Amino acid sequence: MGDSRGRCHPMGRHHPVRPVRPPAPAARLLAVATVIVVAIASYALDLAAGGTPAPPAMTRTSAATNRADASRAAVGGRGLVQQSGRLASDQPAAMINPLVGPGHPPLAAERMGPYGARVTTGNSEIALTFDDGPDPTWTPQVLTLLRRYHVKATFCLIGRNAREFPRLVRAIVADGHTLCNHTWDHDMTLGLRSGDYIRANLQRASDAIHAAAPEAKISYYRQPGGKWTSSVVAVATQLGMSSLHWAVDPRDWLRPAAGSIFATVTGATHRGSIVLMHDAGGDRAHTVAALRWILPNLTRRFRLEALPPGIDPPAPQRP
Repeated sequence: MGDSRGRCHPMGRHHPVRPVRPPAPAARLLAVATVIVVAIASYALDLAAGGTPAPPAMTRTSAATNRADASRAAVGGRGLVQQSGRLASDQPAAMINPLVGPGHPPLAAERMGPYGARVTTGNSEIALTFDDGPDPTWTPQVLTLLRRYHVKATFCLIGRNAREFPRLVRAIVADGHTLCNHTWDHDMTLGLRSGDYIRANLQRASDAIHAAAPEAKISYYRQPGGKWTSSVVAVATQLGMSSLHWAVDPRDWLRPAAGSIFATVTGATHRGSIVLMHDAGGDRAHTVAALRWILPNLTRRFRLEALPPGIDPPAPQRP
């Protein structure tokens, strides 16, 4: 046996135990710096190769908070009782608010939405929607990511942006995405104005979109800020457009961290969810970064599709 000063050698000899000295501070700093440099280099190489960086680790508390915020955001407007995009029925998904026939808007009104605006797809598919574009910086990046993951989405276009960037409107259409009218100028008080004023605003936006892409179908309308009124829904319906709300809102227009956007979207999205995000209206770098994690996550769990494009809105009737 060995004593307290050494350890027992198999042949009975004792060897003193040499204490392990901690590395010098300079050595520790060098080791930490090496790890950081290697991590950054790996991240850069992954992006250069078109890979998807791992999403950030989110604490249980922050993820739960984001999911709660998304649920609260989904409960907006009169009659909206849907939360987190779940289909509120035990019926088969295909039997809930089925698509209407030819000659009508592509999706019927939905009782749970504000003034009948849609908050679900009516089936098990997920619909990603992007507002306020097109934008020359962010829309091409969003299109590239959607193309990489073979995802079709719905773009809610502002008329004056469509007029300024017609090439981007054509790029969205060429990739097979669905178009949505998001007013001419993002007027959040539009629903409080006269019917004639609302109609002129929506028609001007559709005309700008059609000037860029004459064959495009515009069968949806989204009210800026979700400020729905019966008047704006009625005019949109008269112009052949279904009103489009949402069930999942990461509030990316406030520019939260990419990890927060990721946690809200992936945590609150369920079968039938319509998800709201933005590809314009400000700096959308965090949204684009979050999409790198959101798209592989959701495509593993759901089928992501553009909303059915439906038909062209009818020509405005003159009094």
